[in-house]
Amino acid sequence: MSQWEKNEIEKALDCPMTRRRFMKWLTAAGVVSAMPCSFLIPRDAQAAGIVYEGGYETFRNACPRNCYDTCSIVTYVKDGVAKFVEGAKESTFTRGGLCVKGNSYIRRLYSPDRIKYPMVQQGRGTGNWKRVSWDDALTRISEKFFEMNEKDGSMLGLAMTKYSGNFGITNYGVEGLMSSLGYTTRLVGTPCWPAGIDAQNYDMGNMWCNDPEDMVDARYVILWGVNPAWCSVHTMKYIYEARQRGAKILCIDPVLTQTAAKADEYWQLSTGEDGALALGMARHILDKGLVDQDWVAENSIGFKEFADYLKQEVTLEWASEKSGIPARRIARVAEEFATADPATIWIGYGMQRHVNGGASVRSIDALVAMTGNVGKIGGGARYGHLQTWGFNYHAMIQQPPQGAKGYLGKAAKGEFDFTKKSEGPAYTNRTLNINKTAREILDATDPPVRALWVSCKNPMNQDFDRNLMEKAFKKLELVVVVDQFFNPTVEQADIVLPVTTLFEEWTVNAGYWHYWLSLNEQAVKPLHEAKSNIEIAAALSKKMNELTPGSCTFPTDIDTKDWMAKEFNKGVYDLFGINSWKELKNGPQKAKTNLLAWGDGKFGTPSGKYEFKSDLCAEHGFNALPKYVAGRKPYDKLRLLTPHTKFGLHSQFINLDWMEEFNPRPYVYIHPETARARNIAEGDRVRVKNKTGEVTITASLTDNVPADAILMYEAWFKNTPYNCQNLVDDTSADMGGYKAGAPGVAIHDQFADLVKA
Repeated sequence: MSQWEKNEIEKALDCPMTRRRFMKWLTAAGVVSAMPCSFLIPRDAQAAGIVYEGGYETFRNACPRNCYDTCSIVTYVKDGVAKFVEGAKESTFTRGGLCVKGNSYIRRLYSPDRIKYPMVQQGRGTGNWKRVSWDDALTRISEKFFEMNEKDGSMLGLAMTKYSGNFGITNYGVEGLMSSLGYTTRLVGTPCWPAGIDAQNYDMGNMWCNDPEDMVDARYVILWGVNPAWCSVHTMKYIYEARQRGAKILCIDPVLTQTAAKADEYWQLSTGEDGALALGMARHILDKGLVDQDWVAENSIGFKEFADYLKQEVTLEWASEKSGIPARRIARVAEEFATADPATIWIGYGMQRHVNGGASVRSIDALVAMTGNVGKIGGGARYGHLQTWGFNYHAMIQQPPQGAKGYLGKAAKGEFDFTKKSEGPAYTNRTLNINKTAREILDATDPPVRALWVSCKNPMNQDFDRNLMEKAFKKLELVVVVDQFFNPTVEQADIVLPVTTLFEEWTVNAGYWHYWLSLNEQAVKPLHEAKSNIEIAAALSKKMNELTPGSCTFPTDIDTKDWMAKEFNKGVYDLFGINSWKELKNGPQKAKTNLLAWGDGKFGTPSGKYEFKSDLCAEHGFNALPKYVAGRKPYDKLRLLTPHTKFGLHSQFINLDWMEEFNPRPYVYIHPETARARNIAEGDRVRVKNKTGEVTITASLTDNVPADAILMYEAWFKNTPYNCQNLVDDTSADMGGYKAGAPGVAIHDQFADLVKA
């Protein structure tokens, strides 16, 4: 492409509508691979690593979203403006590519919809926003905090809800800010994966999976409730390569996903019956004498009890009836899996979001273990890991002000022995269940939750029971939201503070699926008046100490680059084979060890072995064995599924105008038989309703979903009031309290019905 051609294209693209249509056409035609800021980059040039003339600077960035892939990014900057991004070629996982969301990052940075300045709202939900200075906003916040502390004698009236909107390590400074104010109320837990984390801890002593890149060595791959074609596109190449080397790929999912369409075989099981299916396979393997007796004898305890349970309580026919999969298919695949060497199962996070989710994961773990596939290259029960997360968490670990008071911990429970002089008031933070945020805020007393600090999270769009959440927000005296866009939570805030994107701050990111570590450099100066989370913490601390010295211990003068550097330690350096974080400027680094989970046969359980029978699990109120546990009893006619979409991550990305070109509006997906019974046609407006609430939405008919279910993707569309959480209650999953601090949530154990609007 000549310079003249590029100039002519730039002129043509001055019109936003022309630019979007032209870009859409070129992408569909295969001419370009990403949406650029100023000119188009041909695929052949990207593949060759060509940098266009004009003096581009390159910066290392890392996607901080809550995603399997945690992509390493190279950002191209000219004259202080980020022009385009591509995947870092040094990472064999990212391998030079990004997903559709990653390719939209430039538009996120320069979106005209970004929150540019601190603002206050005159009446929550009114949209009557007024721009204020940082000094004014922080003064208002400080004065409210002082008022609360004076009224309650502590800062427990201040609650923080923060989760995975930005996984950059320095963003744990939000927790650090709360600690520097005193003892506060924390919404703890995770809606994402806690039931499975607990399950794998009971079975193996930790959540730990093999390097996904060794999946190429598998000879049988079961993708169980996971959709990597949408949610981990970079892992798909390893799955394809495994198949090229002779592996069979089976996808098990209630929905015919894009991954299912690419598999060798697809099973559309009855939702929530994953445990029954796994146990049925295990029983058939036992009956056929295909158990790896040597591995079981050397590396596990409790198998005899598990085998007795299978013989007494489980049959192939029972598993078929529960799961909806023909018995002959279960038997065939069970034999294929048991005789493949090695074989692996990727357990998705969606399948454990049920009231029996943890029990189901334990059943799948047992299936993998009894075939001797734990601790093998190419094998394993893959769920996730935190092996590469050994940072200092410097930003998080801050001390409360002198004399701060809080929750009394043991004393409040009557477990405190005041006769021992060594013991004094053991003040702690107050913790509430993040998966029941609305209910917890409404029920909290002594003191009530008076103020809520929201960061890296959009609870109005992502937390459960939206109607109850609105009631909870009405109870609050102050809501402060730190965000980039005017999302539904910001709409219900009193004060909003603009926060930086990944291009505007220093941090570091590690994955929970692959084993790569990536530096995130500040590629451009912060736009408008945006500050990073740790800069906001420092600014608030400075203001509070101006007004009342000693009221906040967070440092008042920080350098984000220095704070990022303080997160590193010798353990991190040794794991990745580097001597300084500065080496990451040359490209991401992969861990040198810990890539094979349980390869030495030493497990983290109390026995040091794989535990088919876990006494610890029994102590926590669950079955010691991975027994079948029934799902939630339906309370309406159809099951409601609300999984992730291809074009967004939770409530992020879909609000961008670039994404609107591909995904302009939400739909409810209905099986044609289900629609016909309700006189619903393609494109009709329908009301989806249940005991929690309702949503009016456009119908789309597809046999990709089962006839007894409907599907609505979780997302935030800025131009519609759509919110799937109107229909999702906060019923808990079975496990999660052991390691995550609170049970998971049964997101897919929801039910509803629909009628034509």
